Amino acid sequence: MSESGGPDVTQELRLPWDDDPEDLYEHAPCGYLTTLPDGTIVRVNETFLTWTGYARTDLIGHKRFRDLLTPGDQIFHETHYAPLLTMQGEVHEIALDVVRADRSRVPTLVNAVLESGPNGTPRIIRTMIFNATERRRYERELLGSRRAAESSEQRVRVLQQIVADLAAAPTEAEVAEAVIRAPEPAFQAASSSIFLVDPERDELVAVSSTDPTTGNWDDMPRSSTRAVAEVARRGDLHVIATVAEAEEHFPDLAESMRRSERKTVVLLPLTTGPAEEHGAVAVLGVLAFSFREERVLTDGELRVIRLLGQQAGQALDRARLYDEGRRREDRSSFLARTTRALDEQHRLLQRARRLVERVVPEIADWALVRLQVGPAGLVEYHGGPAPDPELLDARVAEAVETCAPVYAGDGDGLDCTVLPLTVRGRVIGTLALRMAPDRRGAGADRLFLVDLADRAALALENARLYEQERAIARTLQRSLLAADVPGADSRFALETHYQAAAQDLEVGGDWYDAFLITANKLAVVVGDVVGRGIDAATTMGQLRSAIRALATAENGPARLLEGLDRFCERVESARMATVVYAEIDLLSGELAYATAGHLPLLLHEPAGPPQYLMQARSAPLGSRAGDRRRVEDRIRLTGGSRLLLYTDGLIERRGRGLDRGFEILAREFSRLRDAPLKGLTAGLADILVGRDHGDDVCMLCLSLGTEERLERSIGADPVQISRLRADMRGWMAGHGIDPDCLNAVLLASSEAVANAIEHGYRDDPFGMVDVSATISADAVEVRVSDHGAWRGPGADLARGRGLQLIYESMDEVSFDQGEGTTVTMRRHRGAR
Repeated sequence: MSESGGPDVTQELRLPWDDDPEDLYEHAPCGYLTTLPDGTIVRVNETFLTWTGYARTDLIGHKRFRDLLTPGDQIFHETHYAPLLTMQGEVHEIALDVVRADRSRVPTLVNAVLESGPNGTPRIIRTMIFNATERRRYERELLGSRRAAESSEQRVRVLQQIVADLAAAPTEAEVAEAVIRAPEPAFQAASSSIFLVDPERDELVAVSSTDPTTGNWDDMPRSSTRAVAEVARRGDLHVIATVAEAEEHFPDLAESMRRSERKTVVLLPLTTGPAEEHGAVAVLGVLAFSFREERVLTDGELRVIRLLGQQAGQALDRARLYDEGRRREDRSSFLARTTRALDEQHRLLQRARRLVERVVPEIADWALVRLQVGPAGLVEYHGGPAPDPELLDARVAEAVETCAPVYAGDGDGLDCTVLPLTVRGRVIGTLALRMAPDRRGAGADRLFLVDLADRAALALENARLYEQERAIARTLQRSLLAADVPGADSRFALETHYQAAAQDLEVGGDWYDAFLITANKLAVVVGDVVGRGIDAATTMGQLRSAIRALATAENGPARLLEGLDRFCERVESARMATVVYAEIDLLSGELAYATAGHLPLLLHEPAGPPQYLMQARSAPLGSRAGDRRRVEDRIRLTGGSRLLLYTDGLIERRGRGLDRGFEILAREFSRLRDAPLKGLTAGLADILVGRDHGDDVCMLCLSLGTEERLERSIGADPVQISRLRADMRGWMAGHGIDPDCLNAVLLASSEAVANAIEHGYRDDPFGMVDVSATISADAVEVRVSDHGAWRGPGADLARGRGLQLIYESMDEVSFDQGEGTTVTMRRHRGAR
């Protein structure tokens, strides 16, 4: 007792129920081991033996502490535990797994102290071992919860990113691409495939797959018994955990799982708000993803998967609205562009071609236009390959008969739509096309195609009417032009040309005329009436008649224009018309001319450059302003001179001065100085105007005296020989060839041409024979050429029909056979 009477705490308290210290050691709540420095166990308590199932005799003196550890922990003991204990003298809470006698494991925490002798030499190691089974279980549960939380957080992040990607994806294709990328980072899926519902075709369309081995992911009807179609109909999430489960319910899916070595498959419907008719969700597609091992999905994962399906469905619904709006905008823009493009062409064939060029490849990869009007059997192909002709003909016939479109896939296996081109209830043709690959919007496309056909039909019908009216206008125009110009004459030759404006349906006011005032005086005139249409054509005819009435041997050009001014006082529509009028004395070669507001005549004599006759100019007919006097000028022409009368359409161009037009015309007229007169005016028009022009062109070219060189091309028809003979007769007579020489040349030339037709073009009625003739001071030379292949008995030139006549008529005869046959004949002037 202490001095205060209380218990003495400095003395050890001993309670009557205290255990023996040895018993406390043996039955302590932890295991005790005492080992030598090399780890040999020398003492062990009962608690450790109970945990491990060993007998005391199994351990003491027979086992080292490291022998009781797992292989991995033995290595750890060797590399970390023992060195640390030696350096520090103690270790605390080292986690080691002890192997029981039955080979099971006990997770433990080990504390150890190394005791040394007086000289510092290690003597024994005292080890305290705590059973960590419950702690390890708690740690595992804690770690599992942490991992689940981290996995859930990762899935949420992935889902947030997917939602962001879906919000940024405007089109259905981009939404599908974002959805198919989701399962791999969110759920560690091995592969994904996505199907979209096409309500118009009532089928599921396989859009994309990340696994090329899933070969059965293809389009299917929504009524199919396959797993994807079943999920689309029900709108429920399906998890097929094993191949055996798939074999029981979906054999097609089991086969795919075996082929791709997948163990678990998830089929997720992509849904949006409730469907109006069923009060349930509307399924817009199905996302299928799989795992390489059998996978049991947690409730949290299933919730995230369903949320993904809802988010993806809403994004798809929005994207489809966007796609539909953009599709309608694109189709409207296409129709507007196509209508403008067709309006740029005025001819039926051109519009048909332009229609096909617009359709392919923008909306179709193949197209064909057939017209029931205009050129029969018009067919325009673009793209390829073309459909089966028989099936296509049958479908075209059906569209024409029913006057209704026949769409692709309507029962006959032909992937081609045929649209009747209908105007006012009459089918004028058909448009057949194969739409470019597009899996959606078939109903909208049908409305678009009907609109396209209506516009195309109207454009083609307008082109047909345009051509019809244009042909009528051209016929009327040519009927109003002079058709009775003087024919062949040894003293002069005439060549005329009229070319109407390319896009104008109305007749114009340009005209020409040529007539003999007397036997030895020729009048030529070219004029242009203001305006277009029937009034201008009527005025043109009246002016031409007036000129013929006023042209007399006594009047002359100036007095004739004065008479036309008086005519304009009675015919108001003739006022301001322009005229260039000339009279040629065929005996003296004198030219008298006058110009009323018209472009000047262009004269090219045999020697020297061409020149414009700028004198004798006055105002247009009926002009009330300026000097009203009419003047004329006279000039003597030499034989071989050429005189060109023309209208402003030949040289006037926007953006180019008139002087430049005069310069070009003079240059080209000079370049063609030695060309045959026949075709000269048409050649000038081709060079200076072309075919696409906006104004009428009218020309008259007069050659004074006969041609220096005669050149003619005739068809392989014996009827043409008489016409050639008459032409040659007048030409040689104009050059003063004596009758004997003239008749001999005509006979030989006729026989040579007949031989060329008979033997060179026996089987070719479209062959051409070229004849050229020149006259020199002492001889006439004629060359007859063909491009045929001489065959049969007449192929031997020595026996050719009429060959003897040629030799007897001509002084020199030679033959050249290359690409065809050329006969050159020469006859000296004068009697033999």
